[in-house]
Amino acid sequence: IMKRLTWFALAFTLIATGFAAKTPYQAVLQHSRIRGRSHGPNVCAMQNIQGSDKKYFTNCKQWYHRKICGKPTVVTYECCPGYEKVTGEKGCPAALPLVNIYKTLGVIGATTTKMYSERANLQEEIEGPGSFTFFAPSNEAWAALPTEILDALVSNVNIELLNALHYHMINKRLTSDDLKHGASFPSMYQDLNVHIQHYSNGVVTVNCARLVKTDQHATNGIVHVVDRVITAITNNVNSLIDTDDDLDTLRTAVAAAGLTSLLENEGSYTIFAPTNEAFEKIPPETLTRILGDPLALKDLLNYHILKSLHCSESIVAGTPMETLQGTVLEVGCDGEEMTINGKAIVTQRDKLGTNGVIHYINELLIPDSAKTLMELAEGSVVTTASKLFKDAGLTDHLIGSEAVTLLAPLNDAFKDKSLAMTPDMKKLLRNHILKERFSSKNLYHGQELETLGGVKLRVFVFRNSLCIENACIAADDKNGRFANMFIINKLLTPPMGTVMDLLKADDRFSTLVGIIQRAGLTELLNKKGTYTFFAPTNAAFSAMPPADLSKLMRNPKELANLLKYHIGEEFLVSGAVTSHTRVTPLTGDKLELGTRNTTVYVNRVPVVEADLMATNGVVHAVDVIAGSQVMKNGVYALLTNCFSHINAIRVIFHNLHVIVLK
Repeated sequence: IMKRLTWFALAFTLIATGFAAKTPYQAVLQHSRIRGRSHGPNVCAMQNIQGSDKKYFTNCKQWYHRKICGKPTVVTYECCPGYEKVTGEKGCPAALPLVNIYKTLGVIGATTTKMYSERANLQEEIEGPGSFTFFAPSNEAWAALPTEILDALVSNVNIELLNALHYHMINKRLTSDDLKHGASFPSMYQDLNVHIQHYSNGVVTVNCARLVKTDQHATNGIVHVVDRVITAITNNVNSLIDTDDDLDTLRTAVAAAGLTSLLENEGSYTIFAPTNEAFEKIPPETLTRILGDPLALKDLLNYHILKSLHCSESIVAGTPMETLQGTVLEVGCDGEEMTINGKAIVTQRDKLGTNGVIHYINELLIPDSAKTLMELAEGSVVTTASKLFKDAGLTDHLIGSEAVTLLAPLNDAFKDKSLAMTPDMKKLLRNHILKERFSSKNLYHGQELETLGGVKLRVFVFRNSLCIENACIAADDKNGRFANMFIINKLLTPPMGTVMDLLKADDRFSTLVGIIQRAGLTELLNKKGTYTFFAPTNAAFSAMPPADLSKLMRNPKELANLLKYHIGEEFLVSGAVTSHTRVTPLTGDKLELGTRNTTVYVNRVPVVEADLMATNGVVHAVDVIAGSQVMKNGVYALLTNCFSHINAIRVIFHNLHVIVLK
């Protein structure tokens, strides 16, 4: 009980502090305090990425996953901001001494910034009266600067270095609570703005440098330690693209798509900028087509632009982010690498402009809306179908501007099937292309869709499935430039006749056909309807003793009732079967259906072949006649209940000579 109360108290504390936190940063700081409190007062739990010096305050998700950017973390316990240890005492009971900013730099370990402040004659200013905010680069940040840049700064300490340090300062005190997302503040260097981002995961950045130690109070201001040296931002993102030779092709494309003004105006964008190399990787015919199509080009470029500004340091896990094109990119990280849709294609990060940030990528991102049908199919889960469509001579329909819909079966749909390009296969593939461009969201039950082959395909809407004939849609629509693609779970087979026609044409059902005629059900299976027939094969009847079958054949009424128990009143394909699906037969109690390892079962009897399509229903072949299956555990599996009273059941059992095993 005490253990449960402890967990309850922890959960309550986490929730309460979450509500009390003013900002996302304060929320993760408070969570880190709670995780570290067993080590003493003012101790924060930090997650350190193994193999790096990166540390983060922890949130619930990171705490339990023990991963950041896909890499394992080690939990360390440190003094929370503003506190320090006292020899012989637990935790961090003492507040840091409140001194001026110059001395505070030394207290919190930003000794390189302190040294350069002295060299640049900034010491007197940050020791004297005032109320400043200093974004102080860590020692590691200075060490990471390219040698030529650092040399240029320290060789002219009175101008370049002083200006650089002044750009890290704001002439008023700003705590982390004041650093709002999207805010800008004039720096002490020519009033040029510094740009703040305060993300929902608690990460705070200034000019894309992450704050690693925040809210270090001083008598004349406050210090926030950042993980890089920041530089002044004066150009918008369009100007940055204009002046970079590596982005020549992108610059031409932006102008052709009419996006120049968007990238010049105020905003807060993230641009994944494809380099010249990225464009060169695209097949020339594809690139020429897109560059010559204003709508496709605009979609392509908008797919590279996020609606909000995301510095690389804000990414600690894969997150879907909306683009200007309207769809999403999965932006994530893998260790030190920034990833897009799971691929490490970012070559340069955090080139910041006044209205956004640019990350360079070496691979072009082509949205579905700029692709032909063939391009949608290639490199996906329908590559087998794509090859077959080519072999069938249907390429022109897949690369042109026809408004059609492609029904593309998954690769798994072709397992154990002949891929020979016979006339029948060509005809079948033509019936996988609809004459109009459809959205699955607009399809309705009973709708008919005409194919290039002139066949009308029926739409069936089930509780958890949307199917076209025997094939059910297995993924979201792929909406291309001119046409759409539905990914379906199996090769589509249009109906070729009534249920009776289908059974007559299949030698496996020759015995069943005779029995149907004997029972007087031929007319039923020829007339209009939506039947589901669990049809016993010849093998099912062969398993019966000849004498039993003979007796059954002499009683057309019982024979008809037995067959009607195999016929459902409603249409049901295998793709619509879920656990505990029920079908009401024409006679008797409901049939229980389920699936296991892609096999459909009816009253625990496996369907040996599903989805034989007819104009008035669907046939599923079974090798067991209702009432004759004996389960492996020795318990008789009742597959029929033709009558509602027990005497009728006894008559059937007697006539069928069913033996119940113990």
